[in-house]
Amino acid sequence: MYKPQNNMPYQYIIQTISGFLFAGGLLVLWKMKKRGISFSRQVLSGMALGLIAGAFVQFTVSPEQALQITDWTDIIGSGYSSLLQVAVIPLVFISITGAIIKQNNQGTNFGKKIFIILSILIGTAVIATLTGIATANAFSLSADGFYAGEAEIARGAQLESTNAILNNSSYAKKILEFIPKNIFLDFTGARSTSTIAVVIFSAILGISALELKKSRPNAFESFKNGIKTADAVIMELVKYILRLTPYGVMAMMFKIASTSSIEKIAQLGTFIIASYTAIAIMFAIHLIILILSGINPIKYIKQVFPVLMFAFSSRSSAATLPLNTETQISKLNVPKGIANLSASLGTTIGQNGCAAIYPAMLAVMIAPTMGVDPTSISFIIELVVIVAVSSFGAAGVGGGATVAALIVLSNMNFPVALAGLLISVEPLIDMSRTALNVNGAMLTGVISSKIIKEEDTDDEPSKNNEISVMSLKSYIENNEEDNGSSLCSL
Repeated sequence: MYKPQNNMPYQYIIQTISGFLFAGGLLVLWKMKKRGISFSRQVLSGMALGLIAGAFVQFTVSPEQALQITDWTDIIGSGYSSLLQVAVIPLVFISITGAIIKQNNQGTNFGKKIFIILSILIGTAVIATLTGIATANAFSLSADGFYAGEAEIARGAQLESTNAILNNSSYAKKILEFIPKNIFLDFTGARSTSTIAVVIFSAILGISALELKKSRPNAFESFKNGIKTADAVIMELVKYILRLTPYGVMAMMFKIASTSSIEKIAQLGTFIIASYTAIAIMFAIHLIILILSGINPIKYIKQVFPVLMFAFSSRSSAATLPLNTETQISKLNVPKGIANLSASLGTTIGQNGCAAIYPAMLAVMIAPTMGVDPTSISFIIELVVIVAVSSFGAAGVGGGATVAALIVLSNMNFPVALAGLLISVEPLIDMSRTALNVNGAMLTGVISSKIIKEEDTDDEPSKNNEISVMSLKSYIENNEEDNGSSLCSL
């Protein structure tokens, strides 16, 4: 562990060495790309190199100096995440609008898709809730004895204030936030519900375009061709951004390894182990669902691995959305419309890790302090119902796991300050939660496409129609060792 040093030259030397380690890691990744190493291995190597360089910083400089170092390296990590987020709204808008104008009965099909996707998202969230409850009880987790330092107390007070604001907003008002009011504002991502609002607007626009086809077919064809061209351009944009994934993953893991508090992580070791156990069990349940659907889980894992690694290191479902959508389309053979809906809705609704396992485990930990038996059937049923509703309602306010926990705990009439006591280990747990959230969205897309059995084809096939998918596949597939058949054909 780091011991304070008053020697300024020592600090500069360590910072210089850290910079060389980080730059050396970037050079290694660049060499791997030049040698044709698989994309998955590049991402995994980026994570390992980031952890190694970050560990060096963790044990050689003070937390303040570590933050100074990561301010510079975060240009790559946060910069890459920002580039991905730039593509989110255009990708959702163009893809969903384009998917709807392909078929005359798309208005009916769209409603069916929404229902199936939401059912799977909420259904897996319920299973995740039961998993979190069972794991917390198995580890006998309790809120008693948790240490509260200045940061934890301040965080608890902040959550109490946030909870008071949330309680002033009904579920009806939260759902009303989904409806687009100023679509140009939502295109900027200014609201927590902007992505869902763009989904709804895109669907309405696509259905309206189908009505235009009846009265002005020439105008419809011009609109359709414009959407197809825009789709090709957006997919090319995503392809170029994805080339930076290994570097972005390395930078984000470097920051986490450099700035995490080892002492506080050790103090909350049991909760961390229990959380990772619950998340691992839920990942296994996802694979079981795939097997029951006739899908090879091994090939699925190989194809989604880079997506999960980026979600793990970035801790952002929204930033992972372009990579999520692209992988569903080009690797899992999910139609664009379903892929974009499942990925977009999955960023805020039915999140297995943040909106199900996490608040369920917190509720079980607090229950004994409130005189409630966390193993009683009545408690479990109440908690499952509240989480199921909250996993949808939390999308109206944003804020990830913390907001989801506030909504669940307040509806259980439990104190919300406990979430503040976990602030020191939030990044460590949030990485795995985010990966589970993203996997749940991809699972939803794959299963939905199996149920709906829709082919991703246009009325008038042409080479131009294939540009968007093929351009994306050209990069990922050329960097993978396994270019096997699509999952949905197994």
